[in-house]
Amino acid sequence: MLSAITRTRTVSHLRYANTFILSIMASSSTPFHKYSKLAVGTETRGKTTENRLRRVDNFVMMYCYDLILSTEHLYVDLGYGRKPVTTLESARRFRQYNRQLRVLGIEIDNKRVREAQKFVDDITDFRQGGFNLPLQTNPTTGQRESVNLIRAFNVLRQYDLESDCHDSHILMCNYLNINGILIEGTSDPLGRVWVANVIRKQSDQSMLIEALVFSTNFRDEFDIVTFQQNLPKNFIHRMTGKSEMIYNFFEDWKTSYEQVGKPMNSMFGAGIRQQFITTAKYLADEHGYDVITAKKYLKNGFLVWKLTPGSKGVDLDQITYRILSSKK
Repeated sequence: MLSAITRTRTVSHLRYANTFILSIMASSSTPFHKYSKLAVGTETRGKTTENRLRRVDNFVMMYCYDLILSTEHLYVDLGYGRKPVTTLESARRFRQYNRQLRVLGIEIDNKRVREAQKFVDDITDFRQGGFNLPLQTNPTTGQRESVNLIRAFNVLRQYDLESDCHDSHILMCNYLNINGILIEGTSDPLGRVWVANVIRKQSDQSMLIEALVFSTNFRDEFDIVTFQQNLPKNFIHRMTGKSEMIYNFFEDWKTSYEQVGKPMNSMFGAGIRQQFITTAKYLADEHGYDVITAKKYLKNGFLVWKLTPGSKGVDLDQITYRILSSKK
């Protein structure tokens, strides 16, 4: 359990860092991270298990494969927990496609970082840090490390306020290259069900939550409520009524299941996978949501809601971060 004092300090650090980044951007084009000395964040419980985030890696290889092909830019696993198992698993999977991919695991607990040092090599590193990433500059070339992809799972749900999540997204995305992605979300203890934001750095330095991903491995019964329980912090507190985009999406998803998914099971004995696929397609075709209906996603248990501005159900204010602009 986190103490009230620890939570208060973390909230204060987030607000301080966000205020600082704004003041710097207003006065110069120097990125915030060059000035950052304090690791922003709070220690997590860190109860990571083997293969808990395997499906997140699988999704990355389907959705943004190009981001792991560079030998120059980092893949960052932020908040890997008590043991660096998720970081090392990602490195092994991604390096099947890019043997020289540089991987960085980040933890705010220095003890966890010290214990992970035995796994360090020329292209794998572990450092103490927080949402303000501890990137380094090559002393020979003067070139600073750059990041194409950040994964931050089961990190932000412990914070009390949605604003804390918002500030953390901003801090992390500040380190991304243009077109880079932060995938941030929450999973159940075994990784069977998870939901994640896909946040992309735009060419104007702003950020857009371009998709919300709902993942299941079909091991349990198809219950839409389990996705609701694993919503990321920026959406879970918005399940309050018809004025909220996420509430309306779930209502229409549940309706779609009652109309086509459930009857398929009772009348034709359709399995969980087929119910999931049919319900997702109905949600797109009949309710008008911009859901990716490609077979490769749905058959593998990924419902991807593209949060395209102007499309059905999307609240632009909830998916756009406008404050990042280093060209003032």
